[in-house]
Amino acid sequence: MPDRLQSFKSLFRNSNGMLPWPRKRKRLPDVLKMNQNPLNSWRKLNVLSDTAFGKVVKVMNKENTEQLAAAKIIDLHEGENLRDVITEVEILSLCQHRNIVSLIACYFFDNRLTMILEFCDGGALDSLMHQQGKPLSEPQIAYVAKSVCLALDYLHSSSVIHRDVKAANILLTSDACVKLADFGVSAKMKDEFSRRSSFIGTPYWMAPEVVMCEVVKDLYGCMADIWSLGITLIELAEMYPPYYQDCSAIRALLRIRNNAPPTLKCNASTSFKDFVAKCLQRDPTDRYSASNLLMHDFVKSATCKELMKRLLTSSNQSHVPI
Repeated sequence: MPDRLQSFKSLFRNSNGMLPWPRKRKRLPDVLKMNQNPLNSWRKLNVLSDTAFGKVVKVMNKENTEQLAAAKIIDLHEGENLRDVITEVEILSLCQHRNIVSLIACYFFDNRLTMILEFCDGGALDSLMHQQGKPLSEPQIAYVAKSVCLALDYLHSSSVIHRDVKAANILLTSDACVKLADFGVSAKMKDEFSRRSSFIGTPYWMAPEVVMCEVVKDLYGCMADIWSLGITLIELAEMYPPYYQDCSAIRALLRIRNNAPPTLKCNASTSFKDFVAKCLQRDPTDRYSASNLLMHDFVKSATCKELMKRLLTSSNQSHVPI
């Protein structure tokens, strides 16, 4: 495999932003260390996940052994679009928020991009939910909804669309702080009102306008994340998103495109149902923004971390060997 260091660097201006590199190229993010081996600073502990999109490994800082992190390792294959790969680094280096996973460091070495991310040892909400064998309680869901709305409000005001909001991408720290993660398919726009036209996301959580974008050549914006949030809240209340147990991903896309917006099937308060309905409006202009959702009665009083700590405790107890 040819060395892609120069190809990677060619996406950016030099450190002082001067010619001969074109001005339209972006400045190299300060957090990105070029041609430095991450293993000089971090020790691998164990693999957390291994998918087609990359491997995530738990690592420890060699100088400060109390600092743990998650190293997301992406092999850059020949012909891969490096601009897509670097987007996550650009977004995370710009976005600093307590409800968004932090980027600690980033390395480009040996044709691999390694992102050192904040370690959320509580795990992902979907895993926690299935480990305890039951949905989250309504107060727990309200706490999650408020935290994710805070993250989305920050992202959208920073002209960023997440494009893959779902329980698997919402993590908990050991202190039960909710963190939005995985910006691998996110997009940075010119402004909050810009639109995109890429068919990207996870089918069951996709907004109707995203499903339709390549058919009608229409555009979508930040409100697509709000739809995905509504679907995620149904997922947390019912264990799965709508259509997940009934049909394939392709059929689910057809239902999202053609059917009325899904509603909560479980017993839920009027306030919870209304909150979800505000998210799941077919016309994105009718949906509440994240900032408006934060004013909703369902999340206004959701401040108690102890409710989420019980989820962590319940999940841990369900895995104690007999």
